[in-house]
Amino acid sequence: MLALVLILFEILGVLSSIHAVLQPRTPQGAIAWVVCLIAIPILAVPAYWVFGRSRFKGYVAAWRDASLDIDNDIRGLRQKFESYLVESATVFPEYEAVKKLSSSQFTRGNEVELLVDGEATFRSLHTGIEAAKSYILFQFYIIRTDDTGNQFKQQLVRKAAEGVEVYVLYDELGSSSLDIKRIVEWAETGIHIIPFNTRKGIQNRFQLNFRNHRKIVVVDGITAWVGGLNIGDEYLGKDEKLSPWRDTHLFINGPAALLSQAIFLSDWHWAGSELLRGLSWEPKPEAWPKGDGTEVLVIGSGPADEYETASLFFTNAINLARKRIWIATPYFIPDEATMVALRLALLKGIEVRILTPDLNDNWFVRHASNVYLSDLSQMGAKIHFYEKGFMHQKVMLIDDQYSFIGTVNFDNRSFRLNFEVTATVSDSQFATKIESMLQDDFSASTELTEYRLDDQSLWQRLKARGSALLSPLL
Repeated sequence: MLALVLILFEILGVLSSIHAVLQPRTPQGAIAWVVCLIAIPILAVPAYWVFGRSRFKGYVAAWRDASLDIDNDIRGLRQKFESYLVESATVFPEYEAVKKLSSSQFTRGNEVELLVDGEATFRSLHTGIEAAKSYILFQFYIIRTDDTGNQFKQQLVRKAAEGVEVYVLYDELGSSSLDIKRIVEWAETGIHIIPFNTRKGIQNRFQLNFRNHRKIVVVDGITAWVGGLNIGDEYLGKDEKLSPWRDTHLFINGPAALLSQAIFLSDWHWAGSELLRGLSWEPKPEAWPKGDGTEVLVIGSGPADEYETASLFFTNAINLARKRIWIATPYFIPDEATMVALRLALLKGIEVRILTPDLNDNWFVRHASNVYLSDLSQMGAKIHFYEKGFMHQKVMLIDDQYSFIGTVNFDNRSFRLNFEVTATVSDSQFATKIESMLQDDFSASTELTEYRLDDQSLWQRLKARGSALLSPLL
């Protein structure tokens, strides 16, 4: 019987390896899966059919079908929105590629505010939610049931009682503490609450690999918030192991809020098979800043995209640099395209700084990242290990003009497997604020001007190299 089981798994391993080769993924990922499926099929086959897919099925088709119903509305709204759209950006030489990749554009007339850490972010969110008159869109990867989560819940319940429509969307794995009982409690107060439901559809039934990692809040189609923080006590520095917690969020008042709203709308449609009709898409000149304001692009990315949006977008942005590239990320396992772009930048004499936490909540990532950090350090990149707690922010600064704040980590999961959101701000004054913030973070870090993995102990090298070999599987 044991022999039959082993033979069966070996056959399934071969068939699964064929499937892995035929699926769109990186060559490294395909090779890693094939080796595992053939060598250890009894472990790899179940893992592959739960975690192995690289494309999310059905999302785009479902949204395309829904958008047919509102095509006329979309065309009409675009005409009203025309004056806010940046058709060409002279300071962004690859703008046409960005427009095609994101199906979106920079918008002018925005006001932005940099929100550093949990206290400032949650205070801004509470203030914005309190001002809601019509609706609140509230989407997070993690919503805890702790003190922080309960404070937001109470406020949302109160706003719902005032007649404000409240829509809450969460990732069912990230927000696992939201059990059925608690969800029912929210729903009974008049709040519309649903999971993103990544296992919806026959082809996705056993897939746990695709997560909705987005953090988006929109109020009345006027204001929006995106960034790295979820809803939980740890983001206020109350986690015993990962405190203080260092993170960054962005507040937007202006037409870019509607770009955030469009991303929420498509996610909600997939999750609930419902097209939200009560949202406002009209320009709000009376509520938005006067004049040209700040140019902002909000771009969603994920495994349902035709292209690998996040990877291409960030590679393109890195290639724009002429002076500096500063990257702050908790998880640094870049793909080959990103590594090539960073190597070329270093060869051109561009300053590259990478800020990553010394204390990490992911053992695997912490060790795998050392391989890539060592490679770049030996070419001249400055590596900073943040030491004042756990740094979770996802921020990039290009030259003196472009700031990127969102949910995308520099790893395979964010580039290819997660639904993510990124806000890009094209403004020199805002870039100065990002520069000042990151300078403070650098001062709370240990800088390694030449980090060599080969100088580490055999055990450290084995952990790093072994983890890096497995990184394409995730």
